[in-house]
Amino acid sequence: MKGMSSATYRRLGRSGLHLFPLGLGTMQFGWSADEATSHGILDHYAAVGGNFIDTADIYTTWTPGNPGGVSEEIIGRWMKARGNRDDIVLATKVRGGMGQNGQDGRGSIHQREGLSRRWIIKACEDSLRRLQTDHIDLYQAHWVDNQTPVEETLAAFTELVRRGYVRYIGCSNYSAWRLMQALWTSDRRGLEHYVSVQPEYSLLDPTRANFERELMPVCVEYGLGIIPWSPLGGGLLTGKYRRGQALPDSVRAGEAASRLTEKNDAVIGSLVSVAERHAARPAQVALAWLLAQPAMTAPIIGANSTAQLDDLLGTLDLTLTPDDLAELSGASDWTRARTELER
Repeated sequence: MKGMSSATYRRLGRSGLHLFPLGLGTMQFGWSADEATSHGILDHYAAVGGNFIDTADIYTTWTPGNPGGVSEEIIGRWMKARGNRDDIVLATKVRGGMGQNGQDGRGSIHQREGLSRRWIIKACEDSLRRLQTDHIDLYQAHWVDNQTPVEETLAAFTELVRRGYVRYIGCSNYSAWRLMQALWTSDRRGLEHYVSVQPEYSLLDPTRANFERELMPVCVEYGLGIIPWSPLGGGLLTGKYRRGQALPDSVRAGEAASRLTEKNDAVIGSLVSVAERHAARPAQVALAWLLAQPAMTAPIIGANSTAQLDDLLGTLDLTLTPDDLAELSGASDWTRARTELER
């Protein structure tokens, strides 16, 4: 199987967790991949040494008849059937509204979301039940909650760690100043610290600039692990989407097409060029570029089949040269793009 020979586990920031260099995202479980397919993907990932599985309680509230928690339930049944819980670094998230489209049966959120102490503890207990486990290795704030003081959120996470329900805490979709506020609060109050950040990060414009301008320096300075979501830009960096060409049949084709600007098409052109030199795929090159970035732990990939997963695992057998990295960084350079816009 691909990915086994050169895979080196990476430490998640300053924590004691060591992750396979490609995390397995599970948003598609119960959405574009049924349970049998999902279990096959999980089996294949584990067989090559993959140990980092990332999910969220709200996956997938946006599909018809789905109140959330389906992805967690599929993972829970898989771990129970395989008896492999101790081999897995299990990550999930809290914040979003549960229920169909984030609403309860009365058409409102009705206190079933957020980062309050009440909801964090309730949501964690529910996730543990769905996952059929007694602890979560990495429990993450999915995004900020402007209605709850950061002290309350971090105190609730700290209580979960002290109860043994959670081993480490992280955050996702935080700005640099929100992350600094959380780190300062943890220091002042003697509370658990976030050990990782899960941002949107890829070669695409503007996601690269959004992360690298302020958030990346904070992660590097304070030793937080980086586990980016959408490292392939929702499929855009697979090379299947080009300007002037018909869209492929995909549930995310419309989203990808909306980001296919002239600049991003040039980035894809560079990916294709580098991939051809290595007899690789553009997606593998995009992931290999990410793995070469400072403080990077494990980009989170998704797959709808074992064949698709195997293609992405081929990234771990690919070594980009300094010239390759420079070409890709130059094509997606946000400093130059910003300067040109200011002229």
